[in-house]
Parts: sequence; structure tokens; C-alpha cells
Amino acid sequence: MFKNLMVYRLAPDWQPTLAVIDTALATQPFAECGATQPRSIGWVSPRGDDHGALVEAIDGQWLLQLMVESKLVPGSVVKRQVETLAAQIEKTTGRKPGKKETRELKDQALLDLLPMAFTKRGTVKVWISPASRLLVIDAGSASRADETLTALTQVLPGLSAQLINTAQSPEAAMADWLVSGEPPTPFTIDRDCELKAADGEKPVVRYARHALDLPEIREHIAAGKRPTRLALTWNGRVSFTLTESLQLKKIAFLDGVFEGRVADGDEGFDANAAIATGELAPMIGELIDALGGEQVFGEAAVPGKLHSSLLGETSPVEKPTPTIAGVDGGIPPWESAA
Repeated sequence: MFKNLMVYRLAPDWQPTLAVIDTALATQPFAECGATQPRSIGWVSPRGDDHGALVEAIDGQWLLQLMVESKLVPGSVVKRQVETLAAQIEKTTGRKPGKKETRELKDQALLDLLPMAFTKRGTVKVWISPASRLLVIDAGSASRADETLTALTQVLPGLSAQLINTAQSPEAAMADWLVSGEPPTPFTIDRDCELKAADGEKPVVRYARHALDLPEIREHIAAGKRPTRLALTWNGRVSFTLTESLQLKKIAFLDGVFEGRVADGDEGFDANAAIATGELAPMIGELIDALGGEQVFGEAAVPGKLHSSLLGETSPVEKPTPTIAGVDGGIPPWESAA
């Protein structure tokens, strides 16, 4: 269900209800690109239903989905069209177009070609854990995550979120784990990593499907190369690649995690969502703990315990056993009185 995650902390003063979010998303539903429109974004049902709800609440977790449609016009095709238009001008006027006119011809060529262009669609999953003020965007790049967050803030005034900021940088932590060979329990190191030098040339060393308990890796780190990606497994249940910017890439749920679930239909969607968020929520909490704790909106990080607000606790806790029930039962604190 989730492939690449960027994790944000929501500001404490943003306290929406499910109904408010659904109504807000309905103001910017997805619509196909018009004839000369190069790009269109909007909200669609996370279940994929044509007229379904735009936000789903499953085990206390809220799921949204952004649709992005782009028209594909290769640059080489635009260039040929510009050359054709320029040749027509030269033939009729006896002069070659200047730089400014050529730029205008490029715009005209693009408008001429857009109605004939093929379209490409992609979706971005968004997961909000209201009880823990967690916002997770399933995006493979920072630019796509930024676009999604912008789309959210446009329809939800007052929404404020910042990327999770840990006391120890992922880069420094990954270097420590590779040198010692022992990441914090329950994480284990897998067989992929990337090291980069900090100098101007930035040479890169990559290991793929290779044991990482090598003296040469420790030598690279001692020489100044820093880990930018490291493959890890959490609790024998979820594998992922951690990056230096705290992105979680190539997420895969391991054998047994989805065993016995309903395969299809609405019940299958609900089961997948409950299991996926139920596994990922404690994993994210323990990853934050492994990185020394979280610095939340200017507060000092508290190392040595799990990030309590993520796990629905108010004091240091033992590392939890993941369940499909989500973070803490899923009742937002501002709705508990109801």
C-alpha cells in the first residue's frame, strides 16, 4: 500500500474533523486535463471509486489520495514543430525569427501539440494520524511531496506541518551502525547501501545485494565518505531504505504480515490499510527513537525513549508489539469528549 514515505509532524493547533477535511477536498476534485492544459491535480477517492468519499477513516487513521495528470510532449517533438514554424516564417517573410520570436514559437508549438499529446497519471497517497499529529506522504521525491503538501494547505487553511527533525542526523546514525555493525534493536542491516564523499567531486560507492560487514566500508567512512542510503529491516516485518534526509524508500512488507487478510473489495482495502498503518506507525516511532528522539517545533529532543506522542503514550514506554489497531485507537484528542 505504501512504497516511499516522507514523514511530517502536524502543528498542535490544527484540529480538524473528518467531515471538515472531506468537505474541503471536495472543493478541488480531480478533473482531466483540458485540450491545452499541460497538467492537472486534484483529490480522488482513496478506494478508487468514481464517486467515493475523498477521505477514509480506518482504525483511526485518515487516508487521502491526490491524482496528478500530465500531458507528455517530448522536447524533440516541440523542437521539430518550432523548426517547421520558423521555416514557414522565413519562407513568407524572407527573414529568420529572432530569439524572442523563437521563444514565442516554442509556446505556440506546445499549444498546438498539447491537444494531441498522450496523458500520464499518477497518484500520491496521504496518511494522517490525527491522534499523534502525524502526516505521511507516499512520494518518491521531495518535489512531489512538496506539491502534495501545497495542495493540502490550499484546501485546508491553517494546516501547518514540518518534516520530522531528529536529534541525530540519519547520515551520522547510519555511519555509526555500519561501523559497529549493530543498529538499535529491533532494526537489522540488510544488503544495500550508498556512500558519498563530502568533497566537490562527490565520488559515490554503492553496494547492492552485498554483505555490509566489510572492513572496506569502515575504511570508506573513516576516509570521510558518509552513508546516504542504507537498507534496513524492522522487527523482521518491514524492510525499507533509509536516506540521509529521513526518507523511507522501497518499503516492503515481509512474509506473514498480510497473511490471512481479505484479498479484494472494500474489506480488502480496509484490511490492507489497517495492517499497513498498524505496522508503519510503531516502526516510525522506533526509528525516531533510534535517531535520538524528535525535536518538535523548537522543543529539545529527548533521547533514550520512544517518541511518546507518536505512539500515543505520555511517558517512557517499552517498545511496543505492532498491532493492526493503528497508533492508539485512533480517537483524536480534540474529539475525545464526544
